[in-house]
Amino acid sequence: MAYHRIMLKLSGEALGVNGWLFDHEKIMAVAKVIKCVADGGTQVGIVIGGGNLWRGRSGASQGMDAVRADQMGMLGTVMNCIVMQDALIRVGQPAEVFSALPVHSVCQGYRRDAADEALCEKGVALFSGGLGNPFFTTDTAVVLRAVELRADALLLAKNVDGVYTADPNQHKDAKLIAEISYKEAISLGLQVMDLAAFKLCADHALPQVRVFGLDHPENIKRVLSGEPLGTVLHP
Repeated sequence: MAYHRIMLKLSGEALGVNGWLFDHEKIMAVAKVIKCVADGGTQVGIVIGGGNLWRGRSGASQGMDAVRADQMGMLGTVMNCIVMQDALIRVGQPAEVFSALPVHSVCQGYRRDAADEALCEKGVALFSGGLGNPFFTTDTAVVLRAVELRADALLLAKNVDGVYTADPNQHKDAKLIAEISYKEAISLGLQVMDLAAFKLCADHALPQVRVFGLDHPENIKRVLSGEPLGTVLHP
């Protein structure tokens, strides 16, 4: 299948060294793959999690105000998008960063029309700041961006290679699920996305969500070329 526009969710941990901060070699490798995809005519919207820098629920669990903890997480996603934008520019791929949080001296505030224009003109746009409000995850943010910008597919590049029947780190008999509907995933309580994100996918019949591992950045191209990597979720 040829994709006109995709939304790509990158796990913050997958871009870090042992899950933390920045693995610059890997970030550059991902940037090169994204440039290759854009050169092939596919527009790429990107959301990056902030788990390599901060997790709001971790701060809240230590007694921090939950709203402030989530705000720190949202700012972490801005930092991650700036790092990826810099890598993209260095490999010759123009990219625009938008934020749902007001950080105007750093990047544009998010507007759907401006984001659509950036994707059409530059080929790549990065969406940071989550939804700009606490208590919503970047999973929900990337699904919302995929729906409102009419992406053909959502790719979730994680630090695991797909969706399993149980946590494979804790259950040796856990099996990789090749394909499953959104409603089935919700009913089984699978943890690949939060419930709000799953419901958005189901309610708006997002054509496809593909979950795969980012251990090899080339997996992004392999998925887009039709290789059966990871797990496909669908209406």
